Amino acid sequence: MQKHSHSITRRILLASATTLLAGSALAQAAWPSKPITLIVPFPPGGPTDVVSRIVGKELSDRLGQPIIVENKAGASGAIAATQVKRAAPDGYTLMTLATPTLFAPLFYKNTGYEISKDFTPIAMVYDLPIVMVVNAEKLPGVTTLPQLIETARAQKGALNYTTSGAGSFGHMSMELLKDLGKFDMQHVAYKGGVPAITDTIGGQVPIMYADLVAALPHIKSGKLVAVAVGSPERVKVIPEIKTIAEQGIEGFSAVSLGAFLGPKGMPPAVVERLNKEIKEILAQKSVQDRILGAGAIARFMPAAQLQQSLATDYAKWSKVVREKGMAAE
Repeated sequence: MQKHSHSITRRILLASATTLLAGSALAQAAWPSKPITLIVPFPPGGPTDVVSRIVGKELSDRLGQPIIVENKAGASGAIAATQVKRAAPDGYTLMTLATPTLFAPLFYKNTGYEISKDFTPIAMVYDLPIVMVVNAEKLPGVTTLPQLIETARAQKGALNYTTSGAGSFGHMSMELLKDLGKFDMQHVAYKGGVPAITDTIGGQVPIMYADLVAALPHIKSGKLVAVAVGSPERVKVIPEIKTIAEQGIEGFSAVSLGAFLGPKGMPPAVVERLNKEIKEILAQKSVQDRILGAGAIARFMPAAQLQQSLATDYAKWSKVVREKGMAAE
């Protein structure tokens, strides 16, 4: 009798477990069944925000649920990242990661997160090539990276350059380049790319490491001269401008990126679905054109490759930050 009772109990437990598993699979299969929140860690209007809205609208159409873009700015995106880290990993809270948020833990104490440990990578969405530009009137005859390095060496470190801010990706990139190219320049930090590029055009600072699309109208007008791009390949919108690697600094690569992440532990089926939809969205010429208009270049990378890329970037640039003793202002 006791043996029979144990057998019934086992059958009940197995049935319960099967029901739970079936329910869980059904819930994943039904995703999404309600609106999805996409948190953007920067104010409205910039490339990260606009690209998030472009891709979010396309995703919404494909998934059949609204995607609500919520801007949560502050501390280079650390405030937004902390909020997403704490959210349920059910696929209903996502975040657009931009490069400053990846590196925020290097500059801000107690951010409370590590991208590699606390999030689920979904897909890379865009990159933001960085270009070195010079004021043509202040540095006449400087049109290539070797010429710029020669000028910097001749001025024995007195030459100034600017970026969008202390601790910005442009700042980190130029500091690495100075080491590899064995030359020196002084960083003049601005709070934002717009005032920095305005003063470069005005000649207050002769050199800037700038987001390409922000600098592009001024390159085309002739107010600024593009000397080199930081990406490993040339950029389609200015194909005549050589990369830094092509101009003697072998292996140099500095590309700011934007990607979709979620909290740690998201269901693989949800990640796969998002990956598939984002890949198809970014393959559309109309979407690529709208993203370019927003100041970025559409670029897809699947979850596993994205995870490796983020880990590699973090290790590479954290070494630069430590060795240079860099800090945000």
